[in-house]
Amino acid sequence: MKVGIVMGSKSDYPVVERAERILDAFDVEYETRIISAHRTPSVAEEFAGGAERNGIEVIIAAAGKAAHLAGVLASHTPLPVVGIPVKSSTLDGLDSLLSTVQMPKGVPVAAVAINGAENAALLAIQILSLRYDELREKMRAYKESMEREVVKADAEFRRG
Repeated sequence: MKVGIVMGSKSDYPVVERAERILDAFDVEYETRIISAHRTPSVAEEFAGGAERNGIEVIIAAAGKAAHLAGVLASHTPLPVVGIPVKSSTLDGLDSLLSTVQMPKGVPVAAVAINGAENAALLAIQILSLRYDELREKMRAYKESMEREVVKADAEFRRG
């Protein structure tokens, strides 16, 4: 099982790194690349077109501003693509979010919240868990752990 992570610029790495940490925690292999939808379109096409052949099963694409990376990759592969809209300096990431989610019919891209790298990785893991039972069990345990943490926090915090 392998996830391809692509970011449009090296400046997106602080966001992408959070997805890598989640994938590491679930023992999911990944490769991370810098590929620009606009500055290296032929590289983007080559990566997406060869992703399946290279053992990638889900692609995570992080980009800011025009944020066309997820859509460009999705147009060149049958694999699921999860887009992370990265917060930009001008419109607080709204531009990135809209560029990621406003895909034309026939070219779907799943999108998470602005800078939502953790959820992008978790969604990729859930997609992979359709094929890999051990990931489904790890996801089940992860959700149970989250529940225990919230219940504990509530018990420690409860007022009145």
